[in-house]
Amino acid sequence: MLPARYAHAVPGPGEKGQDIMFGLSELAIILIVVIAVIGIKKFPELARSAGKSARILKAEARAAKDEKAGTGPAPRVVQGEVVPPSTGTTPPGAAGADAPDHR
Repeated sequence: MLPARYAHAVPGPGEKGQDIMFGLSELAIILIVVIAVIGIKKFPELARSAGKSARILKAEARAAKDEKAGTGPAPRVVQGEVVPPSTGTTPPGAAGADAPDHR
C-alpha cells in the first residue's frame, strides 16, 4: 500500500488507465514496425497467397449459392468407346484372377 501522499499518482484497480495495457495507436505502431522489420521480404508472397485464397473463397461461395439455387453447372458428359478385353497377357501391375494373394 502506498502512503497517502502518493495515492493520487497511481490509479487503483478498476480505475481508468488500469484496464488496458496498450492503446490502439500503440498496437498499430507495433504492428507497422513488425511488418517493416520481418515482413518486407515476404510481403509480395503473402499478398499473392491472400489473393489466391480470396479468389478460391469467392468461387466456393458462388458454387454453394448456385448449388442451393439449383442452377449449378450441368453435369459433364464424357464420350468414349467400349474396348473389349484383350486376349493375351495382363498388363504389369494388374492382378489377374490366377495371381497369388500376397497379404
